[in-house]
Amino acid sequence: MPAADLHTLSPDFLRRNASLAYEARSTFSWATQIPEPIFFNEVLPYAVLDEPRENWRPILLEKFRPIASSAKTARDAMSLINTVIRSETGVIYHTARRAPNQGPLESIESGMASCTGLSILLIDALRAVGLPARIVGTHWTTMPGNHSWVEVWLPETQTWALTEYTPHRDGLDHAWFIPDAARAIPGDPLHGVFASTWQRVDKTHFTLAWNLEDRSLPALDVTDRYIALGRNSLPGPGECALRIEAIIAGLEGSESRRPTEIEVRCDGEVVARGISPSTGDDMNQFLYLIVKNGRIYQVVSLSQGAVLASAEIATDGISQLWKLSLTVPPPPNQP
Repeated sequence: MPAADLHTLSPDFLRRNASLAYEARSTFSWATQIPEPIFFNEVLPYAVLDEPRENWRPILLEKFRPIASSAKTARDAMSLINTVIRSETGVIYHTARRAPNQGPLESIESGMASCTGLSILLIDALRAVGLPARIVGTHWTTMPGNHSWVEVWLPETQTWALTEYTPHRDGLDHAWFIPDAARAIPGDPLHGVFASTWQRVDKTHFTLAWNLEDRSLPALDVTDRYIALGRNSLPGPGECALRIEAIIAGLEGSESRRPTEIEVRCDGEVVARGISPSTGDDMNQFLYLIVKNGRIYQVVSLSQGAVLASAEIATDGISQLWKLSLTVPPPPNQP
């Protein structure tokens, strides 16, 4: 336990938290398959990072017990909760949240959270039904900012797998940020990828974006795993990665993202396409497409086949990452 918790958390709080963790362990079939060391480290804890300590376990157990009870395996239970947690809690990603490291109950009350707050909420929901989960994070080497996400331990495979509050359509170990995580630096306390842990095995710590001086939270360096996961998503020789978003200029200079169909064309031929991110997506999330270097491309934003906006770019044979914003008109019913 962090030293501060020893002085502020009551015995009753700790006793109740432990009792409910063991209740979940005896209730759900998969929970009995969790080895004790993992149960102690990734199910039993009452907190994830340095978030305010809240009595979240009884509330989240009650909310997600019926959903988990319908699952036959740990993977099914994780998938079910991951799929419905947004609709069950009403919490969305939003930069107007009070703090990046909110507790889950504050996030539910306010209806918004950062990527870290969303991760904490999902982790606590999974832990409430006996599923091991931990937070993972990094500070990007490819752009300003940082990101946090979730790893779950599945007894079926006895391995950790990544997911997010909003799961990827391709399932576990897929995410929009994989190409960026693959550029992390092993051993670098800021630019490596680290998983939280309650076991101090060395001096490795989880770097908090909101408190860079705090080195009290133990962590495991898992950078190599993400380099391996993202190896095939990086531009190869003679290729360039494009980051694309479509934005709407609003009143008083405000801007918001708009999900639209994007096509990248070269000499009239479509060479790549996808959907741009929405306002509810992480601010560092872009449509990520790989094209050949040293060519001239037209990047087009479409709506029902009609061109909303376009831009011409020339990949210069040197740059490996292009960021491009297309300003599109507002919808007809928006002033």
